[in-house]
Amino acid sequence: MTLPTTAAAPPSAPPRTFSAVLVANRGEIACRVIRTLKEMGIRSVAVYSDADKDAKHVALADTAVAIGGTAPAESYLKIDAIIDACRRSGAEAVHPGYGFLSENVEFAKALDAAGITFIGPGIGAIEVMGDKIRSKNHVMAYDVPCVPGIAKPGLTDQDLIEAASDVGFPLLIKPSAGGGGKGMHVVEQAEDLASTLLTARRVAASAFGDDTLFLERLIRAPRHIEVQVLADNHGNVIHLGERECSLQRRHQKVIEEAPSALFESLADGAAHRERIGEAACNAARSVNYSGAGTVEFLVSDEHPDEFFFMEMNTRLQVEHPVTELVTGIDLVEWQVRIAAGEVLTVAQSDVVLQGHAVEARVYAEVPERNFMPSMGRIVALAEHGAADATVSGQQPDHANVRIDSAMRDTLQITGDYDPMLAKVIAWGEGRTAALDTLDAALGRYTLLGVDTNVEYLRLLINDSDVRAGHLDTGLIERKLPSMEFRHAGPRELIAAALTLWLERPGSAFAGDAWKVPDAWRVGARGAWTATFGLPGAGTATVSVTEKDGSVTAAVDGGGPVNVRVADRSGTGLVLEFDGGLVTYAVGSAPGAVREISVGNDGWSCRLEVLDRAERLRRMLSGIQREEGAADPEVRSPMPGTVVSVSVSDGDSVEEGQVLLAVEAMKMEHQLVASVAGTVHLTSKPGDLVKADQILATIHVHVATEETANTGQNTDKEVHP
Repeated sequence: MTLPTTAAAPPSAPPRTFSAVLVANRGEIACRVIRTLKEMGIRSVAVYSDADKDAKHVALADTAVAIGGTAPAESYLKIDAIIDACRRSGAEAVHPGYGFLSENVEFAKALDAAGITFIGPGIGAIEVMGDKIRSKNHVMAYDVPCVPGIAKPGLTDQDLIEAASDVGFPLLIKPSAGGGGKGMHVVEQAEDLASTLLTARRVAASAFGDDTLFLERLIRAPRHIEVQVLADNHGNVIHLGERECSLQRRHQKVIEEAPSALFESLADGAAHRERIGEAACNAARSVNYSGAGTVEFLVSDEHPDEFFFMEMNTRLQVEHPVTELVTGIDLVEWQVRIAAGEVLTVAQSDVVLQGHAVEARVYAEVPERNFMPSMGRIVALAEHGAADATVSGQQPDHANVRIDSAMRDTLQITGDYDPMLAKVIAWGEGRTAALDTLDAALGRYTLLGVDTNVEYLRLLINDSDVRAGHLDTGLIERKLPSMEFRHAGPRELIAAALTLWLERPGSAFAGDAWKVPDAWRVGARGAWTATFGLPGAGTATVSVTEKDGSVTAAVDGGGPVNVRVADRSGTGLVLEFDGGLVTYAVGSAPGAVREISVGNDGWSCRLEVLDRAERLRRMLSGIQREEGAADPEVRSPMPGTVVSVSVSDGDSVEEGQVLLAVEAMKMEHQLVASVAGTVHLTSKPGDLVKADQILATIHVHVATEETANTGQNTDKEVHP
């Protein structure tokens, strides 16, 4: 089928323009929207929560309005506060970005009632496409294929259990009101369905305020391919090609690219692109769509001609930059122009995909620890791209690299918002060139003070299957166990120690030696030492000795290493080991427990600086527990909120049993018993907890000698 082209007829009246647009969002997307508004000569208005008063998007905007407390429900999700900010600032329109209120139909209705333009689709389109059940049933009438399943409003758990056998296992539980893959659960067998439904409803109600669920057949090894559409209010609808978003973890996209590696590998890939593009346009036409939107499909890797509608996102997508890089079209600009009533002057025949683009999402998380969220204060930052890069990606200093980011030095990363920090996007003449450029850009990316997934991103995009384009949505889960992550070795520990050593008054880089208690003595200086707490567990002690201008360092009493500080400037530290220079980024964060961060080549780690009391405490803790024994203290792995407790105080629990769940950065983490015994709780649902806080303790049951001899059940409780 030949795709319709857009009529380029001029509007009957001069196009309307906005004098001021409010950006109802935060972070990198707010910065990105503000950049285009500036280019269009439109005054930008930022809104901010208490936690974001010093955020980058606030500084970039022409006007900024405070809208409430730190929690999203008290600020970015508060419709009345957004409308009041429009009135106070004179904003005529609102760009919602993505997330928060971007697909909230009540928000769109409230703006309409207030006479403020919503830069997005009409209310009817949001209502239909915002409900996954309704949208699937709707588009099937417009020749858009859908995945087999059951999708009806008001289904109870029992309804879903009874329908599951017809859907078939394995299946996928999906929240009707969800987005971004959040709240989805895979069920492999019937006996697991009932318990998983309970979790799915709780997560859906907490995340989206709606616990409606539906079931879909799980398609093994699918590819996630989505199509970008643009539509105006004059009946013109086009697509801008497809994006491959198959590299996901927990149904959350990590790497996105345009065009699809699958279609590019096929001799008739253009025909497949035309068919899936037409289906996406039909989905948009079915609701009289207006603005930028994305239609998401599951595509069979073995049969690329088979694709199934998943949902339509009635907003800008996180991964929109890759489409911009291969088409040269600024999607935010067209969102604003269409909302102002302009005719879409880009015809389908005008859309030509040039080269290849790949985007990597930088998250505050620890991939090696099952992507645990991370928090902290940024102590060193170097993003080698241009924050004001054009959509074509061309920049004079780092050509073909674009970084969308809201990071700034000393910014505090908390658990209040999504863990995505930035996006690194690269363009190349072909897919290999784009991946190579992205790899180099990630190697230059420096963010210290918070654990990030940058090292993991580099490992992922250099995986042999990823390089070959053999992608599917389960690849990350399969590959993660075999990935080898770098850990702090002797050189990194020495770099951390020398960072502290150079801060000594009297050093070549500091001040007065008489004002610090160190190892100086008459005649010679003794060894200076620093002890670090390693990520996860363990400690390491580094001793530094200076004699006759030469410096040696030793880790945990090992052999001395000759080292020379070649340069120390700002957050950069250049060390010479055995004739070779190694450059590190270093930074330290003061606090109750001081940290030193060290990194290079996209890798970084945080090390605790242990004082004498903490060293002693850890030593005693290790003595009191046998080597290899499980820790009976259940600690929170991150700051967050206790969202559920699955046991009662005094219950007997088994090893591996789920005790409670903590949520932070939109992720729920379940804590389990490491040993069998009697559990004693120190937390309850709703408690705000700190990282490493003890939430429960297990009193282990130890059999007495009498019990062992007689076999009688006379266990006694022993607190380890």
